[in-house]
Amino acid sequence: MLDGKKTLFSGMQATGNLTLGNYLGALKNWVQIADDYQTFYSVVDMHSITVRQDPAELRKRARNLLTLYIAAGLDPEKNCIYYQSHVSGHAELSWILSCFTYMGELNRMTQFKDKAAKHADNINAGLFTYPVLMAADILLYQADVVPVGIDQMQHLELTRDIAIRFNNIYGDVFTVPEAYIGKSGAKIMSLQDPSKKMSKSDENPNGSIYLMDDPDTIIRKCKRAVTDSIGCVKYCDEQPGIKNLIDIYCACCGKTPAEVEAEFDGKGYGDFKMAVGEAVVSVLKPIQERYADLTKNKDYIDHVIKENAEKASYYSNKTLRKVQKKVGFPEKIR
Repeated sequence: MLDGKKTLFSGMQATGNLTLGNYLGALKNWVQIADDYQTFYSVVDMHSITVRQDPAELRKRARNLLTLYIAAGLDPEKNCIYYQSHVSGHAELSWILSCFTYMGELNRMTQFKDKAAKHADNINAGLFTYPVLMAADILLYQADVVPVGIDQMQHLELTRDIAIRFNNIYGDVFTVPEAYIGKSGAKIMSLQDPSKKMSKSDENPNGSIYLMDDPDTIIRKCKRAVTDSIGCVKYCDEQPGIKNLIDIYCACCGKTPAEVEAEFDGKGYGDFKMAVGEAVVSVLKPIQERYADLTKNKDYIDHVIKENAEKASYYSNKTLRKVQKKVGFPEKIR
């Protein structure tokens, strides 16, 4: 616990383009809880290189993502927004924790199996030990809570197991993190396949709305969204495409599904899809305008990068020095 507040850690990879699902499901909530926690929001660029990246493109995407954090409403004076690769403690703690993580535990990670299947030509050790680096990300800042989706819950459980194992050997060193339980973010599905989450890596460009999509593109994607032949705006599992569009509309307008059903009672899908598109445009427009302004202010973004890296390093070094002493590393001569 820092400054009398519980600590929250989260991050996003600097790959692909952020989608409406990333914003409504995570980033929007980060902004809403910023005053309630001591927060560390990382651009997890170290995680990104388990898959081969173009160096110049990775640097560009990392800066764009950090800028988007701010454009979406995260105040870098209140939230520590930083590059993972700028804080060496992530890699140093990851190595130590890997010595307290069992091969059998990593073998059970379903995400490794999924990613290995997708990248059969590059099944590297980093892909296998990815969850240990994630544990280091979290434990380095003594995070009390971590917002995670279902797909990351297994990694958080491993983080807890590692922390408890280390504490049982060396005493009370790490805070054992809990999953963040608060107002859940909207779970936004693909516009073309509502059985799958909207994804940065969707091969169908019409399946995802990206935060930087222009209004015409957003409206067009909403009009092309998969629906059904029933013809009524109803929030039910039998109409997954319409249910997804209702979720998007509710998240953008602050309405309930019942209110949306009443609003579009007797109206066709065309009217509803147009309304959804316009609602998304109204939400993303101020973010896009703020982002455009920030990208012109290179000195300000550079200042944020430098100051927040120093802040993250300060807090992470307190944990790292304690861990290094516990495992028997010699103290540095200062």
